[in-house]
Amino acid sequence: MDRRSFLRRSALGGSAAAAAALAAPAYAQGKRTLTLVTTWGRGLAGVHDAAQYCADQITAVTDGQLTVDLKAAGELVGAFEVFDAVTSGQADMYHGVDYYFVGQHPGYQFFASLPFGMTAQELHNWYYHSGGHELHNELGQIFGLKSFLAGNTGPQSGGWFRREIKSPEDFKGLKFRMPGQGGEILGKLGASVQNLPGSEVYQALSSGAIDGTEWIGPWADEKAGFQEITKIYYTAGFHEPGPGLSLAMNLEVFESLTPSQQATVQQVTASANQWALSLFMKNNASALRRLQAGGVQVREFSDDVWDAFGAAAQEVFAQYMGDDLYKKIYDSYVASMRDSAAWIEISEGVFTRQRNRVLG
Repeated sequence: MDRRSFLRRSALGGSAAAAAALAAPAYAQGKRTLTLVTTWGRGLAGVHDAAQYCADQITAVTDGQLTVDLKAAGELVGAFEVFDAVTSGQADMYHGVDYYFVGQHPGYQFFASLPFGMTAQELHNWYYHSGGHELHNELGQIFGLKSFLAGNTGPQSGGWFRREIKSPEDFKGLKFRMPGQGGEILGKLGASVQNLPGSEVYQALSSGAIDGTEWIGPWADEKAGFQEITKIYYTAGFHEPGPGLSLAMNLEVFESLTPSQQATVQQVTASANQWALSLFMKNNASALRRLQAGGVQVREFSDDVWDAFGAAAQEVFAQYMGDDLYKKIYDSYVASMRDSAAWIEISEGVFTRQRNRVLG
């Protein structure tokens, strides 16, 4: 039996027995320090800020009854080790992006960003009002986690390339950094896909270990310094139209909190969504102007490249439909996305198009 199957059966099979054994919740008393590990290097623009926001706000709102001690990637465990650190009890919670953990279960992709998936607004519609959060927790129960969205970067860029992408064939043999199912899609096009923590990407691109990379968007990318290495920048990508960041807490630790403390975690993470999204969106336009003034060439993928992305995406999704939970989440996600998109297109979409036409 593999680890995932064992954990799923243990978590679901043991839940009834655990409920029977506990007549009432047992809440830890007094002041506590909780360790938060992250997938982010300390100081990475926006994403580390979102993690620090959660840590600071939980500490402040509980008046120090809970003190959150943030450990950036590498300070306690590596960026890709945070999931296991929290499930094992080595740390109390992590902040990261859940597509880093699709090796644990492919369903984690949905709580970051599905390629050709939801914008930030559409994701929040699903998560808070159409069952997304409940599905996040159903998935987390397998691993002993209580999960929350806790930030959003807004639409992410297609990435930085050493040479222009003129056709789908240009991806063949290209060494490119992209995590999750987006990376699998590029693999279908012949790319050699790398999954690197954010703190390692600049060096890999600079050394030639990779030929290109996506990261986040103009502001975070400028802070990372990719414009020092290459000047070809695609500002719209298929892979992350509105990716969520997550905070996941060890389930036993979460259940040991008082109801007030649990509510604080829920409210702070929800607040982090809007706070982080507006932080990225506020800074992106001015950062792009600075990049262009420094010689960065903004590019857009051609229709045939977008079509190739789309065809490969359908192949990747189909690979996982045999997993019942993945399919359950996929069906819920797509149904909500179609509902949201139908309204947004004929309301906000029409307005912004007309506003920009009328006002220039």
